[in-house]
Amino acid sequence: MGRLNPAFVEWLMGLPAGHVTDVPGLSRTAQLKALGNGVVPQQAAHALRSLLRQTGATEHATAA
Repeated sequence: MGRLNPAFVEWLMGLPAGHVTDVPGLSRTAQLKALGNGVVPQQAAHALRSLLRQTGATEHATAA
C-alpha cells in the first residue's frame, strides 16, 4: 500500500506548492499533521461569505 504524499495534500487543499512541504526541518509526519490540522482556504472563504451575508455585513466585505 502506498503512503500519503504531503505535496499531494497541499495541492488537494488548494495551497501553493511548498506552503508546508518547503518548511525546513519538518518531517513527513509533521507536514501531514500540519496539513491535517489546517483549514482549506476555499472552505474558510465560503464560510466567511455566508456569515457576512447572514448578518447583512456584505457591504464591508471585499471580493474574494
